[in-house]
Amino acid sequence: MSDIKIFSGSSNRQLAQSVCEHLDVSLGNATISRLQSGEIHVSYEESLRNCDVFLIQSLSHPVNEHLVELLVMIDAAKRASAKTINIVMPYYGYARQERKSKPREPISAKMVADVISTVGAERIITLDLHADPIQGFFDITVDHLTALDIIIKYIREKKVVNPVVVSPDAGRATVAEKLAGLIDCPFAIMIKNRPAHNQSEITHIIGEVEGMTPIIIEDMIDTGSTIVNVVEALKKKGSHNAYICATHGLFSGEALQKLDHPNINEIVVTDSILLDENHSDKFVVLSVAPLISKAIKIITEGGSIATLFKS
Repeated sequence: MSDIKIFSGSSNRQLAQSVCEHLDVSLGNATISRLQSGEIHVSYEESLRNCDVFLIQSLSHPVNEHLVELLVMIDAAKRASAKTINIVMPYYGYARQERKSKPREPISAKMVADVISTVGAERIITLDLHADPIQGFFDITVDHLTALDIIIKYIREKKVVNPVVVSPDAGRATVAEKLAGLIDCPFAIMIKNRPAHNQSEITHIIGEVEGMTPIIIEDMIDTGSTIVNVVEALKKKGSHNAYICATHGLFSGEALQKLDHPNINEIVVTDSILLDENHSDKFVVLSVAPLISKAIKIITEGGSIATLFKS
C-alpha cells in the first residue's frame, strides 16, 4: 500500500480517517481553503507523483460547494503527476435528477458524471446509487457498492418480532423483495404520488401489514416527509412501530426533529454522510468504512469487487 495516497474533502473527514485506519495507512495531508472571494483553493502537502490517489468526498450539503471542491482536488492531483485518480463518493449528489420527468428539464446526474470524468478522474467508487442506470452515465470505471449486507446483518441481530419489509414506492420494490427473502419475511409496497419535489402522498398499500412490524427500506432520507407519511399510513392499517433503514441520511431542514416520531422505533443509516450530533437516540449509524477499505484494497492489489456482495 506504499504507493497509495488517500485524501479527504471537507464533507466527511471522519469516514476518510476510518477508511485509512482499516487500511493501516495515514490520511494524506492536503490544505483546503477559501479565498476572500469564496473561491476554493487546494494544496497537497506531499508528493503524489506516480501514486494511486483516492479522494474521499460525498456530495452532501452543501452539495455545490463539495462538488467544486472535489473538482479542484482532482485537477490539483492531475497536475501533481498522480498515477491514477480514483474518486470515493459514498453519496452521489444530483442522483435524483437521472431522467426527464417533464419537458425542458436537465439530466443533472449525467452532467455531474461528465464533469467529473472530464476534469481527470479515472474511477469512481460509490454506494447505493438512487438509480442503477447512473453507472452508465460515466465514461470511466464505476465500482457500485451496496450497504445492504451491513443493514441485513444489523436487522437480523435485532430479532424483530413479526417483521414485514416495506418499500415506500415501486422503485424500491426489488430491493424490498430481496431483503424480505434474506430475512425470511413478507413484504409490502406503498403507492404514492409526488405533487412536488420533497412532497409525497400515500394512495395505496399493497400487502398485509396489520399486527406486523414494518422494516422500511430506502436508499436515502432527505426531508423525512415521505417516511413520516409512510409510517402514519402503516399505523392506520394496524401495524406496529416501524424500523427505518437507509444507506444515505441527508436529513435536510427539520428532518432530524420530524423523524423523532412516536411511530418510529429506530432510524438506521450509514456514515456515508456525516450525521449531525444533535439527534435523538433513535438514530443508529452503521459504518461503511470496512466495505470501502476492502474495495480500495481489491482495486490496488487485484481481485473481484463481487466478493464484497454476500446478498
